[in-house]
Amino acid sequence: MRVAEVLCEQLEYTRDWTNRLLADLEGDDWSFQPGAGLAHAHYLVGHLAVSQHVLVFVRVLNRPLLPESFTAHFPIGAAIRSTREYSYPPLADVLCVFEETQAATMKTVRDMGDELLREPAFAADGKSPHPHYRDKLGAVSHCWRHEAFHAGQIATIRRLRGRNFLR
Repeated sequence: MRVAEVLCEQLEYTRDWTNRLLADLEGDDWSFQPGAGLAHAHYLVGHLAVSQHVLVFVRVLNRPLLPESFTAHFPIGAAIRSTREYSYPPLADVLCVFEETQAATMKTVRDMGDELLREPAFAADGKSPHPHYRDKLGAVSHCWRHEAFHAGQIATIRRLRGRNFLR
């Protein structure tokens, strides 16, 4: 099995889990924050789309996919504001970008060769090596690990909102 196929399996499995966690959220569940400054599901879905875009399309390919008009709402490492404090893009739009970015990622990663994945990943300047990932394989691999981490936050939000445990 090619490395790209393994990456795709991991990305698909993790996205399936995230989607299962999101499936029964409704209304105010999307904007619920467990505490001030903590993530809400609306933010997390946008953040996951932007992070996946950065890791695959910027750090690996140096070819941005998403417009700045979207990514600016979900800056990596910034304070998380409530939906009352900040005008995020509409949830329907965020969910659409979330799914479109996953589809583009899957198509792109599936076509990546082992040689490309061994190359150094780009830092923010698009030229220097990335400070955290030795290679492009590390950047792409981080997509599913990063999403799994945030899926745990979504699982917590679900439980705090009275949803049943999922397995």
